[in-house]
Amino acid sequence: MNVLKRAAFAALAAIAILAPLTAQSADSPDWKKILTRIDEMGDFEHSDFSAEITVVSQKPNEDDSVIVARYYRRDSEKKFTMILVKPDIQRGQGYFSAGDDLWFYDPESRKFAYSSLKDTFQDSDAQNSDFAASSLSKDYTVTESSSAKLGSADVWVATLVATSKKVAVAKRKMWIRKDNLLVLKEEHYSVSDRLMRTIAYPKYQTVEGTFVPASMVIVDNLKVGERTQLTFTNPSVRRQPDSRFNKEYLANPVE
Repeated sequence: MNVLKRAAFAALAAIAILAPLTAQSADSPDWKKILTRIDEMGDFEHSDFSAEITVVSQKPNEDDSVIVARYYRRDSEKKFTMILVKPDIQRGQGYFSAGDDLWFYDPESRKFAYSSLKDTFQDSDAQNSDFAASSLSKDYTVTESSSAKLGSADVWVATLVATSKKVAVAKRKMWIRKDNLLVLKEEHYSVSDRLMRTIAYPKYQTVEGTFVPASMVIVDNLKVGERTQLTFTNPSVRRQPDSRFNKEYLANPVE
């Protein structure tokens, strides 16, 4: 069975498993189970994940900013590494994250700077936390939910409040498909309940049965006219060298 057939079979199997879960109670779903399932659908606990990420930022009266990066993720160790390859002026800059810690490497100074998952990524509308594995079931609790329509899709609209101050987003409002539990839209709020960002997930792709966004569109609700699109291409679950999941790798990214 080739990779595409295995992915299609795994996706159908996942939907079949999800059907009883979503059908158990339309009015009061088991949100702990649903958040756990959403985490699992995007989890690479038993393999590594890699992709090429293109980040296009749009700001009023400015040329679009385009960044291309190589991205490696190892969920079993809660780590990810990113190395910028475009534009040329930023080539070699990189990020390494382990747990809640994150370092930025500048090849010009050859120095590391400690950063945070809460910080923005390269002056875009993306946050560093957008590249980490999902941990909704661990970090959030659902305080309210309702049924609605988003386009032609039947969705739950759920409000999630963080259970820890360490997470990058204090409160999320999520639009979740009822048939397969894919997140279609999110709103991110601050501690003071101010709407900060809106994120849309126009399309997903399956990689060996695991769901990852093909693209994300992020709108900055505090800055009129600013938006960022992230596109994930060439996804792979091939095992990566252990050396890639160490911040020293950024200083010598041998392929």
